Amino acid sequence: MKWYGLPVLGLIIGTWATLRFSLLAPEPPVNPNDLCEIFREHTVWYDYAKDSQERWGTPIATQMAFVYYESSFRSHARPPRTRLWGFIPWTRPTTAYGYAQALDPAWGEYLAANGDGLFTVRTDMEYALDFVGWYNHLSHRQLGIPFHSPRLLYLAYHEGRGGYARKTFARKPSITALASRVQSRAFRYDNQLKSCEKEFQCWRWYQFWPFCG
Repeated sequence: MKWYGLPVLGLIIGTWATLRFSLLAPEPPVNPNDLCEIFREHTVWYDYAKDSQERWGTPIATQMAFVYYESSFRSHARPPRTRLWGFIPWTRPTTAYGYAQALDPAWGEYLAANGDGLFTVRTDMEYALDFVGWYNHLSHRQLGIPFHSPRLLYLAYHEGRGGYARKTFARKPSITALASRVQSRAFRYDNQLKSCEKEFQCWRWYQFWPFCG
């Protein structure tokens, strides 16, 4: 009886994981240009970003600007496949995956440093934002990049800390332009958040002033 129960248990766990991380993945926000509207639609994302900020130091608005440009808030985003002979779907150019487009090696380092949890996945906004915060924390600590400089943080995020130290971005005008757009969006998101953040600090039934500010 115990042996026969194992496949059933595996089926239940597999079904739950599929629902948890795929079928129930939230849709991208309707208005991705307004951080207040993003958090009104996905209020728990504010909690995740706030937790990451408190743990690692990257401002909420900067985290969300990173995700906007990395995945457009699509949970299972991947780089498009290359085409063999112009029409056969082939390999992807990188292993980037999820909200934060974390590469396999960087994600492996994150798991090693923060606990390799079974359900710590790149398609979950909670861990994607924590990854962004963790990566920027290392860029801040190792490269001296201030948390209030989204442009420089993004250059290190995109090029890797080694690439940033070698200034590989100096030969990539498209990347430097993208980093400037990330910074502009981060500052715009930050101004928007200042007008609405109190909404998300006391939104659960068990949260009440002054314990949720």
